[in-house]
Amino acid sequence: MEIYLIRHGETEWNTLRKLQGRSDTELNEVGIQLAQMTSKALEDIPFDVIYTSPLKRAKKTAEIMKGDRDIPLIEEERIQEVCFGAYEGLGCTKENYEIPDPEFEYFFQAPEKYVAKNGCESIEQLCERTTSFLKELLNRKELQDKKVLIATHGAAMKGLLSIFHEGEKENFWGCGVHKNCAVTKLTYKHGKLELEYENRIFYPEHLGTKPRFAK
Repeated sequence: MEIYLIRHGETEWNTLRKLQGRSDTELNEVGIQLAQMTSKALEDIPFDVIYTSPLKRAKKTAEIMKGDRDIPLIEEERIQEVCFGAYEGLGCTKENYEIPDPEFEYFFQAPEKYVAKNGCESIEQLCERTTSFLKELLNRKELQDKKVLIATHGAAMKGLLSIFHEGEKENFWGCGVHKNCAVTKLTYKHGKLELEYENRIFYPEHLGTKPRFAK
């Protein structure tokens, strides 16, 4: 099985550095362009099925990636973004920080210290639901020789990848938040899951918004 994970394209809230979470924001013009360029770059990959977060920004990215392929596009709630509760829509960078809880910054800088408050989802909850989906996918016999595309979000992407270091919250972010429309490829063969590449973009570096947190 080959699994291609893609983060959604750019949104207006990405450019404004606001927490999105479960807020159902849409792609902006640049986001659509990034998805189109990525779709063009991967047009020769014969995807068999696409799973997408039901949130508009991920689903639109998935639809653009699907193009004219006659394949299923399936919404999957377990791969939607982490919930930021009362903090969604608030600025989250040094320049526009609006989150009233000073310890919220642990979410990005020290995930092992992060404690979810005010309706936020915990990192443990995020990892549990995303990896449960991935494990279920890996066990699907009919998909063992297939190519699967998964359209998701920045933190949800890291939740999926936490399958490689389960229980190690300090390693949650790894290389940091992926760029919009960045692609990560996993291969699963003979019961072994491997990371082939991560956070690869198929458009010029200067396009799109730099992630709020990256290493």
